[in-house]
Amino acid sequence: MSRTDNGHVAVIGLGPGGAHQVTPEASEAVAAAKWFYGYGPYVDRLELRPDQVKVTSDNREEISRAQAALTKAAEGERVAVVSGGDPGVFAMAAAVCEVIEAGPPEWRDVDLTIVPGVTAMLAVAARIGAPLGHDFCAISLSDNLKPWETIEKRLDAVASAGFVIALYNPISKARPWQLGKAFERLRTILPESTPVIFGRAAGRPDETIEVAPLSQADAAQADMATCIIIGSAETRVIDRGEKAALVYTPRFSGPGPGVST
Repeated sequence: MSRTDNGHVAVIGLGPGGAHQVTPEASEAVAAAKWFYGYGPYVDRLELRPDQVKVTSDNREEISRAQAALTKAAEGERVAVVSGGDPGVFAMAAAVCEVIEAGPPEWRDVDLTIVPGVTAMLAVAARIGAPLGHDFCAISLSDNLKPWETIEKRLDAVASAGFVIALYNPISKARPWQLGKAFERLRTILPESTPVIFGRAAGRPDETIEVAPLSQADAAQADMATCIIIGSAETRVIDRGEKAALVYTPRFSGPGPGVST
């Protein structure tokens, strides 16, 4: 990544939290940048050199963060915008693109690289088996950028269509009720035995992975560090005795070869 007169912005995904989950490409992008913009806890994951500069901000300041980063890059600097997980999944890549579209012409001249990372639903799924083995979708339960009524319509549609559902931003102090409401709606569509996976901080020392049937899924099991995966009607749980159960969604529709019903 050589420096250009136009400056450069790398939007970097650091994965769900564990240092071992940061990709080599992300590490190279971090090494190449001088200025680092991001939510404080994400930027603090990095071990930066003395010549590298942190510019941290609150989690809800995505647009102003992207504007500041592009302004600095337009001065000819190498800039990193840091995200947890993957920057293109409910994260900073879209915010940077929005700001480029609405901003001055010089921001369109800045060289831009989106560096992918391991998003939370992939890390959680890998810990429990293969719940994303067939068609799935991801929905953010945050209504900061879209109305709750839209979220409800999407939950109804994808559950009725047989998608496995990964829920991001499931609950916060400002909106403690939405996850419970989502479970209530899904219970009217999906079997009560549908497995619900609560994956918190996957890959970090404080990781917890819990599985409950939809009938017993409790919103109190989640916080903002939790990614929730809700199976489809075909998602299965394999009991392995003393070993942790496996949860997977078959690649085929119906019981399939080798599976008795």
